[in-house]
Amino acid sequence: MRRPFVLLAAALLTAAFAVPVSAADNDGGDEGFTINDPRVTESSGLAASRQHPGVYWTHNDSDDGPHLYAVDGSTGDTVARLTLTGIGTPRDVEAISVGPGDRLFVADVGDNLGGTWPYVWIYELPEPERLQDATVQATQYVVKYADGPRDAEAMVVHPKTGRVYLIDKHEDGGHLYEGPEKLSPEGDNVFRPIAPVELWTTDAALSPDGQDLAVRGYFGGIHYAWNGGKLERKGRLSVPLQGQGESVTYSADGSRLLFGSEGEQSGVVSRPAPGAAEGGSSGGAGSRADGGSASGDGNGASVKVGGAVVVAVVVAALFGLGRRRRRG
Repeated sequence: MRRPFVLLAAALLTAAFAVPVSAADNDGGDEGFTINDPRVTESSGLAASRQHPGVYWTHNDSDDGPHLYAVDGSTGDTVARLTLTGIGTPRDVEAISVGPGDRLFVADVGDNLGGTWPYVWIYELPEPERLQDATVQATQYVVKYADGPRDAEAMVVHPKTGRVYLIDKHEDGGHLYEGPEKLSPEGDNVFRPIAPVELWTTDAALSPDGQDLAVRGYFGGIHYAWNGGKLERKGRLSVPLQGQGESVTYSADGSRLLFGSEGEQSGVVSRPAPGAAEGGSSGGAGSRADGGSASGDGNGASVKVGGAVVVAVVVAALFGLGRRRRRG
């Protein structure tokens, strides 16, 4: 009879620790939010805009067509929807990233059957200077892996060089794959494994300075020093509990990591980035390798201390009730 109590406790803890802060506490747009748009039901990628502070780009996993959504992080409302032209029909869009020159890269690289597609696609387009619904011409790149087809859900674009990298999704851990120095719309773009990644990866993000790589999975995350693609593990990430944790991005200033999830009205949870103090500066006192601070996530994170205390009391009462029933 313990299982119902354990499941209920887990559900309560998930709700307490993964609720984004309200818009009133989030004027800057980087402190977490709820995606309000009813069209976004499978948010699978997240990228902080460089041109528009506090705005985050996202997209659905599948069955939504070639659309991108710009979400205002201070309200959770969609401020623009882009329709991509010049590409085929998307199959399984899993990630989005911002490259140099405010270029958006979209990774149509998912393969839920574990490697049945002989090739996948990456799309590139300019980020609009004005946020409004628009149709945008995109460039489509054909992507293959040097060691054969595979499933992947994570893509990063180096903010300095513009080189594109993918991480395959495997329960026992995958690899970081490096693309050509420059993607070509003609022929195949072959990605080659260059470093192991010790996680069942659902997304990843490079810091704006290109020095740090954040990799997330369903139940945790790892912080790596980028080190020119020769990854050096630095520690665990403080990843929130979410229903289906699918995305991660650095805030535009690099001080925060924002974690997204699939589902209607899905929450985006903000945590301090590794080495970032609560004030947003890098390497401040009290920071630690797992992305949290020595005194907790503070007001900027999504954790509600009062709510957590209430949940702890409820959980303790439930377990106590369960024990009394078993003794009776």
